[in-house]
Amino acid sequence: MANIPVDATAFAAFDMQELSAETFDAGLESAADELAVVFFWGFECFNCEIAKKAMLAKPDEIRALGLKWFHSNVYEHRDLGRRFMLHGVPTWFFFFRGKRLGRATGWHGLGQFEAAVAAAREKIRALEAKA
Repeated sequence: MANIPVDATAFAAFDMQELSAETFDAGLESAADELAVVFFWGFECFNCEIAKKAMLAKPDEIRALGLKWFHSNVYEHRDLGRRFMLHGVPTWFFFFRGKRLGRATGWHGLGQFEAAVAAAREKIRALEAKA
């Protein structure tokens, strides 16, 4: 099998830091008080490539969400797939101060992704109101 390179354009465009099982928690910690999102994807995953291309088609809108981006190839880092009980990719998990707030599974358009981000931010507001 030929070694097909991964299209990392979206990772670079949104300054996504790569995470492995070993670096996952420290990576999230580096997000501090930012809403972090981890893009779980897989090598040669057709839907993952569609998602990356859709994100690249609307870079300003994606950046306007104000997220701290991370990514992980769960085909390579299977421990993370098991840890988060992933049954498919692409999947995005949202975190705040290391706490998992929710997820979006599959790319169903920018509107649904924006709604997932808004739901995560609402959970942050609720957490801060309790504190």
